[in-house]
Amino acid sequence: MKQILVFVLFAGLLCWLMFSPIYKHVLIVRQAVLQQEVDYLLEVGASGAYGYISEEMQEQSRQRISRFGMRAENITFELSTTSGLTASNSSMPLIRGTGISLTMSYPYEGLFDIDRLIGLTPPLPDERIKAFGMKMSEYVP
Repeated sequence: MKQILVFVLFAGLLCWLMFSPIYKHVLIVRQAVLQQEVDYLLEVGASGAYGYISEEMQEQSRQRISRFGMRAENITFELSTTSGLTASNSSMPLIRGTGISLTMSYPYEGLFDIDRLIGLTPPLPDERIKAFGMKMSEYVP
């Protein structure tokens, strides 16, 4: 009985040691993809040509991110401005000097469930990976 228990515990630890680094790399890549997309959207949206980040830009961003194996429908965008105006209205671009902040998030999707094998508690199902950025608008009417 003792040998079976040792075998089961060792097998769990071995599985965790083998597969945990893979899931950690997936998390790192997803975080990097989100941050890169935040930076890109802010660079384009806050440029002198736009002054906003429209729903269409957000949809194009979802499609780019989905190429990395992430589900487009699970990506959320949170836009805010330093002036309190809407940052996604293409008919009212934000004038130069107005800060646009963007937060994108994506669920962990059970990446840390394997950590239960060694007694670690994975993130809650409603917790998300987040990437944040802020840039000043350069739009001049």
